[in-house]
Amino acid sequence: MTAREKVALITGVYGQDGSYAAELLAACGYKVVGTTHSRGGHPAANAMAVESWNLRDEQRLGEIVERHRPSEIFNFAAYSTGTGMYDDPVGICEVNGLAVLKILEAIRAVDPSIRFCQASSSEMFGEPVAKPQSELTPFNPRSPYGAAKLYAHNMIGIYRTRFDLFACSAILFNHESPRRTQNFVTRKVSRAAAAISLGLEQAVTLGNLDARRDWGFAGDAVRAMQLMLAADEPEDYVVATGRTQSVRDLCEVAFSHVGLDYRDHVRVNASDFRPAEPRQLVGDPSKAKRKLGWEPTIGFEALVQMMVDADLDRLRAANTTTGA
Repeated sequence: MTAREKVALITGVYGQDGSYAAELLAACGYKVVGTTHSRGGHPAANAMAVESWNLRDEQRLGEIVERHRPSEIFNFAAYSTGTGMYDDPVGICEVNGLAVLKILEAIRAVDPSIRFCQASSSEMFGEPVAKPQSELTPFNPRSPYGAAKLYAHNMIGIYRTRFDLFACSAILFNHESPRRTQNFVTRKVSRAAAAISLGLEQAVTLGNLDARRDWGFAGDAVRAMQLMLAADEPEDYVVATGRTQSVRDLCEVAFSHVGLDYRDHVRVNASDFRPAEPRQLVGDPSKAKRKLGWEPTIGFEALVQMMVDADLDRLRAANTTTGA
């Protein structure tokens, strides 16, 4: 590695956030190294080294960090939210919590100057005592996912204070894109609107249409994380839009974009309601705006329309391939 070369290690590089981070950092002149436990999801940068890493394997992680000597590490490898956040509490705690501690230990052992940013979560607030939620709002997680993320968040603060690591936590509120998987309601809705408009399906079943989220664009979220590691001091930041929309709003925008009325095609099933639905989660991004100069670039309607258009393209291509 030359004196001027910057190397970014991105865990979970084939996921939504990891792929956007890989593209952003490659465009900024970084050599990008990714880790993955499986070859799936969206392809990231074309010319990129990819290492296999099971998040429970501490020795393998140390080997990867030692071999590539990254200047920055972005951690996106985790059990995701959505339908699976209660399915495997032990695994969630190992992967979303302990794996982050292993990364911090690898940094300490190999090179304490490595800068680290964790993709944390608004699920740590769980049942918030204040609205909107800022970096000063007390945490109160209501799921194994949120509890594991909070453990990682706390360890980052401890290692930053005790060992003087440049380690920070991006408290990400919901962030979506055409690369989102279909177990998330945003992509479920965007795909359904596209499929129904093409005559491939007739209806979609959803849970609570009145549930509200602070939905932003995944590309904006990873850009905030890049700015966090470029700052002079390591700090935690809420990354959010500061606005909420309901699942009903999501349906309205997605279906109207293809000339349909969602009420003709959306069915509600109480069994699809999320357990322990969090209270009103809406982030206060004022610190990120003030100290990092960060602003969201894509609004809610444009984001949903982008997702529907991408699903239209996918479905048309699939039908052309199959001869349908």
